[in-house]
Amino acid sequence: MTRSPSTASDEPAGADVPGIPLDAVEFYRELEQSNSREWWAANKLRYAVSVQEPMAHLGDVLTEEFGEPKLFRPHRDVRFSKDKSPYKNHQGLFVPTASRMGWYVQVGADGLRTGGGFYASESDQVARYRASVADDVAGRQLVRLVDGLSDNGFDIGGDVLATRPRGIPADHPRIELLRHRTLTAARDHGTPDWLESDEVVERVRADWVALRPLIEWCEQYVGASEKPGRR
Repeated sequence: MTRSPSTASDEPAGADVPGIPLDAVEFYRELEQSNSREWWAANKLRYAVSVQEPMAHLGDVLTEEFGEPKLFRPHRDVRFSKDKSPYKNHQGLFVPTASRMGWYVQVGADGLRTGGGFYASESDQVARYRASVADDVAGRQLVRLVDGLSDNGFDIGGDVLATRPRGIPADHPRIELLRHRTLTAARDHGTPDWLESDEVVERVRADWVALRPLIEWCEQYVGASEKPGRR
């Protein structure tokens, strides 16, 4: 079903929901079937009410504890992509700490996803990351953090080399972590009963609190890029 909210009386389904409306999930499921400017124009008010405003509110509520959030634009950058679909298939919100690291939450066709960590990197950041992982003190600390998050239901991800980094022995005890160029942890919540309630704030907060030690490790041992113009 495609809605066309062309008048004020034709109010989107999520208008009075205290959390994130299930209509936000349905919005992205429909967008996947018709990712076009025409479809978006017919559903622009629906996006504002069911997606943009609830996600912005979530970020506002968590600002004091975690920092100023950034709500990503819905448009894709298609300049260098073979996929010319004009709109993203999810709405993301990011709270940065140091360069390219911080907390994340999104809503899309699969529901709610939370995450955090070290999302992108420059060569100097990768070098510091790998030196820290190789260090017995910092590296073992990271192993404990990652194992704890994994045991708590988070999926460990990031940009990972298919082979081992140059100069690193294949039998290094932390070889899997050393293969990372970025390091993230994320949890998929889907569409639970609490998504449309204000409980969503507490659920996201709990995940972000659990992710704080990983982000603090990244800030301490990786930090911002020192390349000119990258601070």
